[in-house]
Amino acid sequence: MVLHPPVHSRPSGRKRFNVLGALHATTLQVVTITNDTYSNSCSVANIAVEFSDLPITLVMNNARYQRCRFVMDLATALGIELLFLPSYSPNLNLIERLWKFIKKKCLYSEYYEVFTDFKQAIVGCIAKTDGQYKQELTNLLTLKFQTFENVPL
Repeated sequence: MVLHPPVHSRPSGRKRFNVLGALHATTLQVVTITNDTYSNSCSVANIAVEFSDLPITLVMNNARYQRCRFVMDLATALGIELLFLPSYSPNLNLIERLWKFIKKKCLYSEYYEVFTDFKQAIVGCIAKTDGQYKQELTNLLTLKFQTFENVPL
């Protein structure tokens, strides 16, 4: 199970649409919580309930609110492993690959004049991850990473 803090996607203007997502690393099940306001460290706890019967590793990119005492204490209390990625390494986090895929499918070269259409495009695209896009995502969200051994730096 991989959890990730919210992706902030915005059309032009001041409106915001936050998508907090969890991705099961082997089944590729996607669970999301969305809102139009702000996400913070409390938002992460809400999504953990969905997979409370599984071991959870929370993969984070070192944002300030991810390292706060509340998150650290909550993770310890819930038995959640925290994994902080090195800077500039989004490809090590499977959910980052999913967000890039979602943006490519529904946001690139698209203009949504109405904010509700913008939100629906994202939600609709995420809904297709278990059906129409399943095969593409199976190839994209692989757990096989290239490793290097004995490489001089």
